[in-house]
Formats: sequence, C-alpha cells, structure tokens
Amino acid sequence: MYALGLEDQLIGVTFECDEPPNARVDKTVVVGGRDTRGLTPAEIDDYVRSAGADLYTLRADALGDLNPDLILTQDLCRVCALPAGRVTDALDYLGCRADVVSLDPHTLDEVLDTVVTVGERTGAPERAGALVAALRGRLTAVATAVAGRPRPRVAVVEWVDPPFTSGHWVPDLVSAAGGEPVAARPGARSVATTWSEFADASPDVVLVAPCGFGLTDAAAQASTVAAHLPGRPVWALDGDALIVRPGPRLVNGVETIAAILHPDALPAPAATAATRVA
Repeated sequence: MYALGLEDQLIGVTFECDEPPNARVDKTVVVGGRDTRGLTPAEIDDYVRSAGADLYTLRADALGDLNPDLILTQDLCRVCALPAGRVTDALDYLGCRADVVSLDPHTLDEVLDTVVTVGERTGAPERAGALVAALRGRLTAVATAVAGRPRPRVAVVEWVDPPFTSGHWVPDLVSAAGGEPVAARPGARSVATTWSEFADASPDVVLVAPCGFGLTDAAAQASTVAAHLPGRPVWALDGDALIVRPGPRLVNGVETIAAILHPDALPAPAATAATRVA
C-alpha cells in the first residue's frame, strides 16, 4: 500500500507493519502477537508446534470499529499471520461486510502479480502497473549484469533450529540474482531438514535469512550455521526486509544477493542489508 502511494487509504495494520518506519502512525493495529523477544529459535519453533499455539491474534473489536471496505490478508503461512478464514469468521460475527482479498503468492512472479491485484482492488491499476514495470526493470538490470557468469550454488537457511530449507519465492530470488538454489523447494513450503542435507547439497555460498528476524539477529544466528557448514562463505541477511515478506522489497533482496554472489559485477550490498559472518 505504501509502495503504491495509498497510505491514506490504509486504516488498519498489524503489529509487525514496520515499513516505512512510520507505517503504524495514525493506523489502528488490528492484529497483535506474542512477544518472542528473549526466546531462542528452538523455543519459538516448539511454541508454534505445541497444541496449535498462535503467534498472532486478531483484535476483532478494533477491526469492527474501523468498518473497512477491503481487507488484505493471506492463507500462505499459518505461522506468519492470520489465515483468511479466521478473518472471514470474525467479519461474520461482527456483521461487517468488507471484501476479503487473500494474497497467497508462491513464486516471485506471483508476488508481483499481487501488486497488480491490490492496485485493481483499490482503484489504482495504473500505479500498480507502473510499480511492477519498475520492479521488473530492476530485475532485468540484475539479469544483464550477471549474464554469462558462473552461477554459484546457493543454500538459503530460513530457520536455524531446527534448520529449514528455503521455499516459496526464495529460490526464485537466488535464480534472479545469478545463483543456483540448492537444498530448496521452489514454489513450495519451506520444511524442516537436517544440516547433513544442506552439506550434501554442496553449496558454494550459504545465506542465513531467518523468518521474523532482522540483520542483527540473523548475524547472531549465522554463527550456528557456520559451525554446522564449515569451510563455506556464510552471509547473514535482513530476512524480514529482503527475503521472507512477499512484497516489492523482494527486488531489493535480489539485488543484495546478486551483489554477494557477483561482487565484481554489482556494488557491494548495503551494510544494513547483509554482512558476512564466515
């Protein structure tokens, strides 16, 4: 919504809406969540797996008070946000007649398609078309810069304890950046695996982008990855900003990964985006 310049139409957000930095200013928070600060990745994983525990909670009364015309939600990941069905049930309970649009992309192209969908549903198809064209132009620029170069084998670790493969659109980011994704599930859900599977995939580069964490936490967790996969370059990335949230900033992620894989073809990644830890 912000990338489309439609922030004035946006009245409700989640507690994790943090881009741009003022994303929650004058907006009602309609989805809250458990504070996981201080929990280890293993403890968070155990909590999510236990008895269907939820990290996210719909504040139904706050949603009802807003009386929205349109609600954007998702059914893609039951860990990372509320499922669309729960939102619909709440609207039925509240007597609210808002349209619910579930954005559930599995690939990078589908992520860009959701921009078009949002533009169409908010009366801004031209803005959406222009934004997608600009994003695709940046992807083309990366493809041109890395064309003809060897494609390093790249493993992306989406969670460290237990280790998770990369899934959904994340392998697409690696491919678009001039790499070959390994230990990956393109277009499918990320799943728990073993460090042996990562090692057996023989990655040339390992990227650590744990879901729900920024660069500082990713860098701290990457030391665990480096210990399990010695002898390989290991980079920590701001997964929240660049990798795991399906929106326009994924193109920033492609540019960052390309800069890591092909340092002689592209400028170095921003210090706020990525750091090498091994």
